[in-house]
Amino acid sequence: MKSISCFIPLRDRAQVGATVSCLLAEKEVAEIYLLKTPEVESVAIEGCKVLEVPSLNGTEAVKAMASVSQTEFSLIYTKFTTLSFGQYALERMIALAEDMNAAMTYADHFNVADGVRTPAPVIDCQMGALRDDFDFGSVLLYRTSVLKAAAARMDVSYTFAGLYDLRLKASQIGPLVHISEFLYYDTETDTRASGEKLFDYVNPKNRGVQVEMEKVCTQHLKDIGGYLAPNFKPIVFSDEAFEYEASVVIPCKNRVRTIGDAIASALNQKTSFKYNVIVVDDNSDDGTVDVIKSFLSDPKLVYIAQDPTWHGIGGNWNSALHHPKCGRFALQLDSDDVYSDENVVQHFVDAFYAQNCAMVVGTYRLTDIDLNTIPPGIIDHREWTPENGRNNALRINGLGAPRGFYVPLMRELNFPPTKYGEDYAVGLRVSREYQIGRIYDVLYNCRRWDSNSDAALDVDKVNANNFYKDKIRTWELTARIALNQNK
Repeated sequence: MKSISCFIPLRDRAQVGATVSCLLAEKEVAEIYLLKTPEVESVAIEGCKVLEVPSLNGTEAVKAMASVSQTEFSLIYTKFTTLSFGQYALERMIALAEDMNAAMTYADHFNVADGVRTPAPVIDCQMGALRDDFDFGSVLLYRTSVLKAAAARMDVSYTFAGLYDLRLKASQIGPLVHISEFLYYDTETDTRASGEKLFDYVNPKNRGVQVEMEKVCTQHLKDIGGYLAPNFKPIVFSDEAFEYEASVVIPCKNRVRTIGDAIASALNQKTSFKYNVIVVDDNSDDGTVDVIKSFLSDPKLVYIAQDPTWHGIGGNWNSALHHPKCGRFALQLDSDDVYSDENVVQHFVDAFYAQNCAMVVGTYRLTDIDLNTIPPGIIDHREWTPENGRNNALRINGLGAPRGFYVPLMRELNFPPTKYGEDYAVGLRVSREYQIGRIYDVLYNCRRWDSNSDAALDVDKVNANNFYKDKIRTWELTARIALNQNK
C-alpha cells in the first residue's frame, strides 16, 4: 500500500535527480511533488509533479501541500541536497507514527560532508521546544490529516514562518515523535563550528524572519494558554541597607589569559555611588588565582574562592549574590569580556531607577580577542518589546547581555547550579512577573576566541545544551499555563 506523498524543493534537474531516484525506489512512496518557486525554471522529471509555491517555507507552500496530498502521510524534505534512506527506514517511520499516533515523526540520521559520513542525532521535542531553529533533521513525516487540519487553521500568510507555524499547530493535535535511530543520509551544507552559529537569530539581516516567527509563537502560546498579557508586578526597591549600590560579578574558572582584562575593566568604572567587584573563582588551576590576587590591593575587589563541590556558573552567581558585600544591584561581566567604557555601571544603575525594573539587559558587540568587531557586530536584541518580550523570550535562545539584577529579588529566586543556560532560566523566571528593562547602547565587548566554552562543541554537547534550554522553557511554560488557569 503506497501511503506517502513526498514534497521536495526544486532548484534544478541535477539537484533533485538522485533524491527522486531514491524515492521512486521506495515502495511506500505514492507521489513526488517538486516545490518550485518563481525564480526557478520549470523542469519535467519522470514520476514527479511540479507544485508552484511563492516561497518554500511560507504558508502558501503548506496550504498547497495539504491541498494535493491524498495519502495517509506526507513527507516534507527541507534541503536541496541529496537524500537517501536506510533499509526499510520509511516503513519504520510509518510504523512508529501509527504506534504513537504521531502528528509528525522525525529521526536521527547521517550527514555526509566532503565524502565523510558522520552521525547527526537530534533530540526529543518537548512542550517547551519552541525555538524556530529546532533541529528536526531534513525529513519530516506528517500525518496528512494533521497537515490538512493545521493548514486549515492558518489564517495569517507568512513568507518565512509557514513550516514553523505548521509544526506548532501540529503539536497541538498530536505528539511530534523523535525516532532515535539513524534512518537516512543527507548532505550537510553548514559546516561552521557551534560558536559561529550561535548568533544567527540576532543577525540584523534576519530581522524580517524573526518578526514572523515571533507572531507565530505568540499565537501558539495563546492557543495553549501560555501567553502572558503585558501586566506586570511593580518592583518596589526596598529600604534595606546596602554598603554598596552595585556589584560587578565575575564568575570564572581557568581564564588566566582574560581574567585580568575583565577585572581591570570592572575596577576602572566611574560612578556617583559606591560599588565593588566580586570575583568568584571556581577552583582554577591554570594561574587564574594569581592574576586575581594581583588586584587585591584595590579595596573594591572582593575575592571568593569556591570549595571543591559542584557549583557551575549559576552556583558562583549565588555565592556572590548572598555575600554580605554584594550591592543592591548585581551586574554581569563574563571572565572573557570587558565593558565598553568606564560608565557602564552608572548607566546600569540609572536604568534600574528610570525604568523601575527587576532586571536590566544591555547591548553588546561581538569582537575577537583583540577587540576587533566581528560579524554580526552589535547584538541589541531589538526583537524584545515591553509588551511581548516575555512571550517571545520562550522562542529565542537568550535575552542578551550584559545583565543586571535587583539583588533582594534574586536572593529569593537564585540561579540554577548549572554552567549553561543559568542566565536564560533566571531571565524567564523574572519576566514571568516583572518587566525587564533594556539599554540599547553598547555596554559590553563579547570576545569570541578559541577557548570560549561554546566555541566548538561536538553534536552531543550541542544537543545536551539545547535539550536543557528546552527543558527550562518547558518548566517555565508549565508554570505560566498554571498561572493563567489560577487567575
